[in-house]
Amino acid sequence: MSNQTGRSTGLAIETAGLVKTFGANRAVDGIDLSVPAGTVYGVLGPNGAGKTTAVKMLATLLRPDGGEAHVFGHDVVREADAVRSRVSLTGQYASVDEDLTGTENLVLLGRLTGHSKRASAQRAEQLLEAFGLTDAAPRQVKNYSGGMRRRIDIAASILNTPDLLFLDEPTTGLDPRSRNQVWDIVRAVVAQGTTVLLTTQYLDEADQLSARIAVIDQGKVIAEGTKGELKSSVGAGAVHLRLRDAEQRPDAEELLKGALDAQVLLEADPLALTARIANGDGNGTAAAEKASRALAELARAGITVDNFSLGQPSLDEVFLALTDRPATPGGTPTDPRDDAQEEALA
Repeated sequence: MSNQTGRSTGLAIETAGLVKTFGANRAVDGIDLSVPAGTVYGVLGPNGAGKTTAVKMLATLLRPDGGEAHVFGHDVVREADAVRSRVSLTGQYASVDEDLTGTENLVLLGRLTGHSKRASAQRAEQLLEAFGLTDAAPRQVKNYSGGMRRRIDIAASILNTPDLLFLDEPTTGLDPRSRNQVWDIVRAVVAQGTTVLLTTQYLDEADQLSARIAVIDQGKVIAEGTKGELKSSVGAGAVHLRLRDAEQRPDAEELLKGALDAQVLLEADPLALTARIANGDGNGTAAAEKASRALAELARAGITVDNFSLGQPSLDEVFLALTDRPATPGGTPTDPRDDAQEEALA
């Protein structure tokens, strides 16, 4: 592997055949990653997929059982100290002291990392203002909302600006407004030159933030690319229909399967269906022609369509195509295991 040391060029992370086992459980099963520096790289998958375990190996918190991994050219096992000097990790749970105020947490961390008392206070003030926490600064963190806790946690992670920031499911459990605030912070961090490796089980989060995405399931990378590449890999388009009469949905499903030669997904809404048009005959124009013919056939069958759209497949549809199961609404885990349980098996 190359020995990249720059912050904004080359690769921030390279792995080859990375493996981690806990007893009989192969939590990470031969993962290969190439993460460009200066970008957000998304690692998407359900709980239990191995995302957190992979991050802990890259951050030198777990020793791999096989394969190799380099961070900015440094081996995560043989050169662990060099890796640690360039990375920061924000895990799934807040790591700040809840009995301290926001200011006290950041000043304490500044002092522990070698800054003077004055410099620590100045940096704390800068970060609290940048993250919209100035008014909350004198309050104990245990009195913060969930979104505020995530923001103070990320602020603590970039007290010394890292070359690589691991964000492990940073918005789990947050309301939409707080999620958007965290997304803005992630974009600002990358604009300053930091590479971000983002693990998430939220499809829209990966879609919004990531330049490239690796989809992980059962410890393996099952797909990788830009979001456009991933979407185009599973079809030329996605037809979304909403019917007037829910009783007509079974007939509409069968008709669409035949007209589009496509898999049809029944949505939670009893009036809605989605069909993915295959890439077999090429492009978006062909997809539009197929969709038009399908609409005409629905009309001839007396099935009334109240709403219709044709667009690129969503990441949800990509996940369904790759894993043969949908991602559950709101990012709910699709696998009953989680990474903490995997590690408990050690």
